[in-house]
Order: sequence, then structure tokens, then C-alpha cells
Amino acid sequence: MQVIDLSKPIQFNSGDPRFMQVKIRHKRHGAAKLLVRLLGLPKRLMPRDFTGWADDTITKMGVHSTTHIDAPWHYGPTSAGAPAQTIDEMPLEKCIGPGVVLDLTHKADDDAITPADLEAALAKNGAQLDARTIVLIRTGRDKLMGTKEFWKRGTGMSAAATEWLLDRGPTVMGIDQWGWDLPFRAQIACSKATNDDTLFWEAHRVGQRRPYWHMEQLTNLGALPPHGFEVMVFPLKIVGASAAPARVVAVVR
Repeated sequence: MQVIDLSKPIQFNSGDPRFMQVKIRHKRHGAAKLLVRLLGLPKRLMPRDFTGWADDTITKMGVHSTTHIDAPWHYGPTSAGAPAQTIDEMPLEKCIGPGVVLDLTHKADDDAITPADLEAALAKNGAQLDARTIVLIRTGRDKLMGTKEFWKRGTGMSAAATEWLLDRGPTVMGIDQWGWDLPFRAQIACSKATNDDTLFWEAHRVGQRRPYWHMEQLTNLGALPPHGFEVMVFPLKIVGASAAPARVVAVVR
């Protein structure tokens, strides 16, 4: 069995936009000794080999700041006419399933992924999709992680491409770039150029009509076979949240 990590490291990165930066305070081992003294342990009874425990505090991290999975609540307050599910309401059976990688690395920056693109990628892959399949969209933009270009560049799923996947059964999917849609800059430019008020965040907004869950900021999809592996994604159980950081792994047997 081979376990392949598909998750981005959680650490401070100056390349991330300021509103998405992670900050962690690492506490030295020795600081715990003072706490133990304050709790009442005499110095004479302090074990000689007790250096104190290390501890760490995440002082800033949004639920969308690293590898994470979005819940329908992220897309809007309702989905398919019912209250949208938050991340703690994600059924655990959806968190494990057979994986399929669709290779869209040929797509240029700012060029949205279409149903025809997915159909061609699936035909080349040779896999079958059903309700248990977890679909991973490989764009290759994970190579930009850690740079200021990561959130500014990429292709992205169109609404029609997202609907195409949902029509074939999968409700859990993910991508190895900063976001599921085109980069914000491209979305806004396209909306202005076409005077079309339906384009902004179009793939996310599919979730207002049909509930689905998608992962963003995956990495290492190039290490996976096209299919024949299992994906495991368990988000933190954050009550009422729109998303949660997740350690996403693939298991190749």
C-alpha cells in the first residue's frame, strides 16, 4: 500500500494574499516548566529529564487558507431550495471513495475548463464515474504554491463543467490550484468584457442549485495513476463553518 499526500503544508507563506496568510506561534519546550511550577509541583520533584512540552498556537488561519474542502454553505445559505449544509454536516461516507484524475494541464491561464475538456480527459483516462467517485482536476498549478502567482494564475472550472460532473454522479471533487473557478482577476475581467452578470464565481454558484463539495489547493496529483486508487479527505469538524482544512491522501494498493 502506498499513501500519497495531496495536502499543502500549513505554515506562514509570504506569497499568500494577506487576508489568507497563516500565522502559527511555536512555543519552546522550557516554557512548560514554569506552568508546572505554577500548578504546584515543587522544583525538587521536577524530573531531571523533563525539558517541558512543546506547544503551538495557530494565531491566524482562515478555513480556506490551505488545502480545504468547501461545504454547500460556502456557496450560499440555501442549496436546491433547502438550508445549505455546513462542513460539520458532511456525511463521512462521502469522505472516502475511488479516485479519478482528469488531466487538464494543457489548459492555459484564464481559459475555463469546459464539458468538452472533461469529456476528452475522461475518455483518455478510461475510468467510469459514479456517485462514489472523487474526481481530482489536475491543472499543474500546484507548482506555483508558495509564490505570489499562486492565487493569481490558473485555469478553472466553468459552471457547465461542474454541472457535467454532477450529472455523472460525483458530488465530491477537487483541484490543484488556488480556487475552483478562474482566478478572481480573470472572472472580473471576463464579466466586464462581456457585460455578463452570470460569470462571476459561476462554478461555485452551481452549489446553490445542486449541493456538492469541492477541495481546493490540492497538490501532488501528478504522482497518482489516472484511476485505481482511493481518496480519503476528512475535514475538521468545525460547527457551522463554510469549509474546513483537511488532510487529503490517496491510497494506491
